[in-house]
Amino acid sequence: MYTPPLARLIEQLQRLPGIGPKSAQRLALYLLSRPREEVTALAHAILDCKEQVGHCQVCGYLSVDPICEICRNPDRDDSTICVVCDSRDVIALEKTREYWGKYHVLGGVISPMQGIGPDQLNIPTLVQRVVKGGVKEVILAINPTVEGETTTFYVGKLLKEFTKVTRIAFGIPIGGDLEYADEMTLIKAIEGRQELQ
Repeated sequence: MYTPPLARLIEQLQRLPGIGPKSAQRLALYLLSRPREEVTALAHAILDCKEQVGHCQVCGYLSVDPICEICRNPDRDDSTICVVCDSRDVIALEKTREYWGKYHVLGGVISPMQGIGPDQLNIPTLVQRVVKGGVKEVILAINPTVEGETTTFYVGKLLKEFTKVTRIAFGIPIGGDLEYADEMTLIKAIEGRQELQ
């Protein structure tokens, strides 16, 4: 039905999240209709991003430098750390412009069904940051799924002896993702956080 190069492009585009066969075909045909320079610029942007963007050595957020802009920012509150599953959650919370502490990105959630235990997550560096001192509160902003709840209670139990541990309020629906929540819901969730018992 398609020439082999077009079929390969459609197949690769379908691997992107939220892109089905029809969307992949539409995108591929759109790219074919664009000038070569435009397509080349897109290809270079993808490769540059893949080669240059890594993770902050302190918090695990996306960064070109060893330490991200948020961790380097002297105006951010070092005494509060908001723990999230991945970088998309940092982006969602930053859009609210209401949180001025630091972050810690776990890189996922505990999921025995997928073979992901605490050792596969960025938990040891979080414990080190808290044990080092100066952290007055850790806010757990982990998606309220079964795996998220497991992760919340695991991390909370580890940190409770060292600092105050709170969790965001449930303005976010069970099974929902932070990245899809509107800004007002996220603001209310942060404001209504509660200490873990």
